[in-house]
Amino acid sequence: MRYDDETAKTAQLGCRTFRLIEILQKNKMMNKIRLALIAGGTSGEREISLRGAAGVEQALHKNTYEVMRYDPATDLARLAADADRLDVAFILLHGIHGEDGTVQGMLELLGIPYQGSGVLGSALAMNKNLAKVMYRLHGLPVATWEMAAKEHLADPTPLLAKLALPLVVKPVRQGSSLGMSIVRQPEQLAPALAKAFEHDSEVMVEEFIQGREITVGVLGNEQLTALPLVEIIPDSRYDFFDYEAKYTPGATREVCPAQVDESIRDKAQDYGIRAHKTLQLRGYSRTDMIVRADGEIFLLETNTIPGMTPTSLLPQAAAQIGLDFPALLDRLIELAMERQAI
Repeated sequence: MRYDDETAKTAQLGCRTFRLIEILQKNKMMNKIRLALIAGGTSGEREISLRGAAGVEQALHKNTYEVMRYDPATDLARLAADADRLDVAFILLHGIHGEDGTVQGMLELLGIPYQGSGVLGSALAMNKNLAKVMYRLHGLPVATWEMAAKEHLADPTPLLAKLALPLVVKPVRQGSSLGMSIVRQPEQLAPALAKAFEHDSEVMVEEFIQGREITVGVLGNEQLTALPLVEIIPDSRYDFFDYEAKYTPGATREVCPAQVDESIRDKAQDYGIRAHKTLQLRGYSRTDMIVRADGEIFLLETNTIPGMTPTSLLPQAAAQIGLDFPALLDRLIELAMERQAI
């Protein structure tokens, strides 16, 4: 279902958000829902996680939720001890040991429902190489790529023989563009590989596609809704949408809905839903894409725990269909509980 085709239905999402939550509260004699907010962790995106969690905690309705904070860097034993009195978890972790299925697996063992994708989907989406293999198997367009090996640090010419410059070098299991570089000259490849290997034991090299960067959010469990497109326009001083461009105020302009032709919009939304299904995801996701000048669209990656502040990309898109930030959080929690009830 696309937002432009089902405007009336998607606009009602906010009105339906509390349905399951209200039922659960009535069954608990109107107690608040006890929510574990899991943030921090040990990845390179720890500070981004903590910053987002502060905003999420502030936005959650105080009369609906009793929020308990847990940091996987220090609080895993406490989380396990509290499991029996927790109703649901909201994971706001990014990167390794948070977005890759590890924490999801622990919550499965503890019997705590949580928002977003399960162990398999989280692990698949986190591994950019496997995700691209899955995209390609399901007919979704991606840039040509090769996996780098440590021996390429000394001699990257085999990669240059297979791929055309410019190239994108990135760690396979990192987010926020950590360790990522664009290589425009042959002599830049070895240093870029060294930088990427500092962040991961697996590194991929793919052909760079020039174009407009867009992202497509998807909401739902069984019934999926593709959200309005967001176009990402970094300031001209940035070579690409890197860590600094992502998190420096004013460094990037975001346009929502993206000003693209209807045919591109429809294709991108279709690709977003297909990517979500291909990677066995649930709840929500955000797939980043490049639109080439000829209108062809290429998938970059899919995020299973996208940024979650009122001005983050997916919340911006959700606001366009009538879900403000608190209502979006309610909807994600409702989807978690709905999935647990199936």
